[in-house]
Amino acid sequence: MAAAAFVPIPTDTYKLGFIGAGKMAESIARGVVKSGVLPASRIRTAHLGSARREAFESFGVKVLDRNDQVVKDSDVIIFSVKPQIVKEVVLQLRPLLSEKQLLVSIVAGVKLKELEDWAGHSRFIRVMPNTPAAVGEAASVMSLGATATGEDGELITKLFGAIGKIWKADEKLFDAVTGLSGSGPAYIFLAIEALADGGVAAGLPRELALGLASQTVLGAASMVARGGKHPGQLKDDVASAGGTTIAGIHELEKGGFRGTLMNAVVSATKRSQEIFKR
Repeated sequence: MAAAAFVPIPTDTYKLGFIGAGKMAESIARGVVKSGVLPASRIRTAHLGSARREAFESFGVKVLDRNDQVVKDSDVIIFSVKPQIVKEVVLQLRPLLSEKQLLVSIVAGVKLKELEDWAGHSRFIRVMPNTPAAVGEAASVMSLGATATGEDGELITKLFGAIGKIWKADEKLFDAVTGLSGSGPAYIFLAIEALADGGVAAGLPRELALGLASQTVLGAASMVARGGKHPGQLKDDVASAGGTTIAGIHELEKGGFRGTLMNAVVSATKRSQEIFKR
């Protein structure tokens, strides 16, 4: 069926369903509700465990008993299950999936072509968020399936914009996205820990050192994201001649700081290609 024949998702009234009620699904749902993009009454998921049910019910999301109930009651369906079971889950639900519904996957490593084949149609969008979704600061990337419309993409941009920032990219770049934004938070956690350890080594109390390190990283990232200046220019602005900052930068350069970070991204990208190669 051609994309032009698809029924548009009713943006003012559509219902959002999550197949999989894990932490990422919870983060997305919380962000969507908190931002006012959707009221909790228009979001649903399914789970039998009391802890997961309570997590979603605590902010008003309807929790059903079975995934088929979610599908029947949703216009936009986000698959947020583990990669090992996504094929089984999609195939089980396939008889209920309609081309009137927009399907979304946040499952790592599973390609659009596979998802489309399992679902029986290609109104699918693949999204890769990362763990800072939990605090509303995700870096997400999406790729549209063969018959997902521009309007579908706008709807998903608005949804995932509620938990951070989202970009559109060709799916062939998703391994590199994994290497940078998927694994990147761990690199920054290491950097924060190392900065704090340096502060302790220089005589600061541990709690103060960790607070200063984390806030410094947060502030520096905000300057890059919001200020419009290239990070190299921002670095030059703070590194005055013969001063403390350029002395510290010199040590980082001697240790191969930039090259090491670049290598980390490339290495994680290659590992993603190995893990998810089919």
